[in-house]
Amino acid sequence: MKSLINAFKDSLAASGLLLDLTPQYIFVCISIALLCGLVIYAVYRIFYRGSCYSENFNLLLLMTTLITTFIIMTISANIVLSLGMVGSLSIIRFRSAVKDPLDVGFLFWSVAIGITCGAGLYQIALLCTVFIAIIYILSVLLRFGAKRFLLVVKYDASAKEAVAQALAGVRHTLKNSISSQSGNELTVQIHAKKKSTALTEQLTAIQGVTSAMLIEYTGDN
Repeated sequence: MKSLINAFKDSLAASGLLLDLTPQYIFVCISIALLCGLVIYAVYRIFYRGSCYSENFNLLLLMTTLITTFIIMTISANIVLSLGMVGSLSIIRFRSAVKDPLDVGFLFWSVAIGITCGAGLYQIALLCTVFIAIIYILSVLLRFGAKRFLLVVKYDASAKEAVAQALAGVRHTLKNSISSQSGNELTVQIHAKKKSTALTEQLTAIQGVTSAMLIEYTGDN
């Protein structure tokens, strides 16, 4: 049995499928992974447009890139450890909920860079990191033109027509309308280039309007 295992190991070593983890190779892998991870960190920090930026999650992206690189290097160098590592990783469960769908994309980005760096595919890791970063930055910059805001207005029945006239000159979409004995509540989505208090001031000046609140809508909730 041992001779069969040794023969299997010798055949893998002769085929060149197993990598030789020299100190120079490990240093280059970690350096490239760290460089790509810092690019992901900077892109997420500067161009994040969600409701709440998390520094811990951004650090997690950098750590995921480096840790995945360690795992892939270990798998590439030892077939026996790779089988044990697959079994040990299969029992890990992550219970933290990801609030923003874009965060999932950043996690996959970090894992993919870690895999390519650990496998020694440095050019692919660098080129793909730069390409994805450019695509994401351009997509964020293109959304700077028109922003979406949620306008919540609470008013009495006597101010219904005046509120409708104030909103007539504004591009908006009705989201919610509530009528009760205590009063009415109207929620509309407004498209504008920047946040302005002119509309809320105009609405609160109407007799019968109790409050007018304008919130930037990011679609996270």
